[in-house]
Order: sequence, then structure tokens, then C-alpha cells
Amino acid sequence: MSNEKQVDPGRRGLLVATCAAGGVVGLSTGAALVSTFQPSERAKAAGAPVEVDIGGMKVGDMITVEWRGKPVWILKRSPEMVASLKKTDADVADPKSERKPDELTPDYARNEYRSIKPEILVAIGICSHLGCSPSSRFAEGPQPNLPDNWAGGFLCPCHGSTFDLAGRVFKNKPAPDNLQVPRHMYLSETKILIGKDEKGEA
Repeated sequence: MSNEKQVDPGRRGLLVATCAAGGVVGLSTGAALVSTFQPSERAKAAGAPVEVDIGGMKVGDMITVEWRGKPVWILKRSPEMVASLKKTDADVADPKSERKPDELTPDYARNEYRSIKPEILVAIGICSHLGCSPSSRFAEGPQPNLPDNWAGGFLCPCHGSTFDLAGRVFKNKPAPDNLQVPRHMYLSETKILIGKDEKGEA
């Protein structure tokens, strides 16, 4: 007599049906997991370079665009604003943008203006201290929470860090670094591409 156990035909059908159902569930779960790992169209768009038309900007205007969920400032500086950078050179912590250059300042912006063109500043408007967004304080002279010799720039409302009109942080402030300059390039005299330059995408 064989020791092999006999399976009741009714139970055998149930076993086959259960295994088949489990396989279908496994396949559908696998498909769900695979689709979860595919980036959504929104996620793809969030990282894509952003084209900005600055043709309508007047001297002293600043616009904010979003790139990768971050505010990017584009400031059209007046000749007086550009000239003020020489005044603040001795008062900022990293005048030549030598700290974390690959992370914070592309090589074409490692200059006194921190920009490709002296009159146009492109910077990410996030303080390097704790991630607050500084406010523009372009007027010169004494103002609340600013020094009497203020030449114009940005003030972080969270902990008082100040930045000049090139986004360079002043000495002895909570923020350790200058504002980040994202990779960017000019497509024409009036169009800037944020997030990409001749070396590729950021």
C-alpha cells in the first residue's frame, strides 16, 4: 500500500483556485509597485529647466519663478545697485564665492556680481541658515533690523541674516553661506534658461 496521501478531488480544486488567485494578486501587486517607481509627469516637470522671459523687466524689478519647488529670483540691478557691491565687498563673509563653489556658485558667476551679466542677478531665494526665504530690502540707509550704512540687499526675517545685492551673506550672521546661484544660461538677450547651462542640466 502506498504512503502517498490521497487528496480529495473537491479540495484539490480549491487548492488550484487558491494558488491561481494568489498568483493574480501577486502579479497585480507587482504591477502596482512597478508603476509606483515610475516618475509622474508632474515630477518630471518639477525638475525640468525653466525658460524665463525678462524682456519686460525694468531697472529695479525683481521677479520670482519656481524651479524644482524653489523660488528663483531674477533681479535687474540698476547701475547704482551694481556699484554698491564694491562697498559691501569688505563686509561680506565670502566676497569671491569660494565656499562650496561647485554646490553654490557656477564658475561663470564667481565674480563680484555673482552673475553672467552685471545687471542681472539670478539666485535661489532660500537662506543658507534654516531655509527661510529672505525679503528684499532694496532701499538704502537706516531701517529697522538693518545697519545704518545699509546699501540695499536682502534680510532673512527668521534669524536676521543679511545679504547684499549679489546674494552674498554679511559677516557674523547665522547664515553660513551666500545664496545659491543655480545653473543658468541666456537663450537670447531677453530669455534665460534656469537649471541648465553649457555643461548640462543641474
